Amino acid sequence: MYRKHAAIGIVHFMAYPDTIRGAGPIIKTVSEIAEDPFFDAIEIGHIEDVNTRRATARLLRQAHLRIGFGAQPILLIGKHDLNSLDEGKRQEAIAVIQRAVDEALEVGAERLALLSGSAPKDSTQRAQCIELLIDSLIRVCEHAKGEIGITLETFDGDLDKCALIGNDHKEAAQVARAIRQEGHDFGLLVDLSHLPQQRETAKQALETSREFLVHAHIGNCVLKPGHAAYGDKHPRFGIEDGENDVPELAEFLQVLFNIGFLSQDRQPILSFEVSPTDGESSSILLANAKRVFLQAWSRMRGVG
Repeated sequence: MYRKHAAIGIVHFMAYPDTIRGAGPIIKTVSEIAEDPFFDAIEIGHIEDVNTRRATARLLRQAHLRIGFGAQPILLIGKHDLNSLDEGKRQEAIAVIQRAVDEALEVGAERLALLSGSAPKDSTQRAQCIELLIDSLIRVCEHAKGEIGITLETFDGDLDKCALIGNDHKEAAQVARAIRQEGHDFGLLVDLSHLPQQRETAKQALETSREFLVHAHIGNCVLKPGHAAYGDKHPRFGIEDGENDVPELAEFLQVLFNIGFLSQDRQPILSFEVSPTDGESSSILLANAKRVFLQAWSRMRGVG
């Protein structure tokens, strides 16, 4: 029944971290997802080799999967900042994401997701950084020319990634509103695994973002200092000291349904973002996520 309301996806480069830098066993691991009928969508990232990129695009067309593109690793690994106060670095980040837009179009993605740059250490510079971010994102949207949607994911503001757009979803909505007013296909991505890091409930974050929400991720995190999975590492559901499991996912799904995000009219992509820790199997990790999702969905109320 969940298929009436969403296309269930998986963030490929997190489930298979050997591929996160754009190399490694990309074809093999994408094939594993493509062969699994549970998934209707996949989010892939940068693929360095042109021939591998083209082969991946052919494989995904054959599989009839909806495709998203995650540019977050490009920004994080390259330490690029779309709201940098250093104008040269900001322009470099814009150019990097514009190239990512071209790559996303090449593989047939319908949306490209990214994140803001770092939060400034001096709080008096925050408003300026938000204006710089809005300008950068408008430049990215102009490059996309309406051929692909652009999505801003909210991250933690002071724990791990320390992103500008993180702990306050009102700021995220402010950014989205400013960009949509320019006529661009732009929206927000809220991730269950980030909510404990942002110190917001699912109801707070999703109701604040509802007007601009176009995508959602589901995953887990650990906030216990010293834990191997501490921070924004997206460990499996059920990990010791983890913050999210079946009850939290059920609540997240229920709020998504209540605000009209999960609906037969929209059928948005709702993706697992989970990553194995040392010694864990990606295939077992995905089975874990699917099992938890089905248990959480069975607790949904009012879903026809």
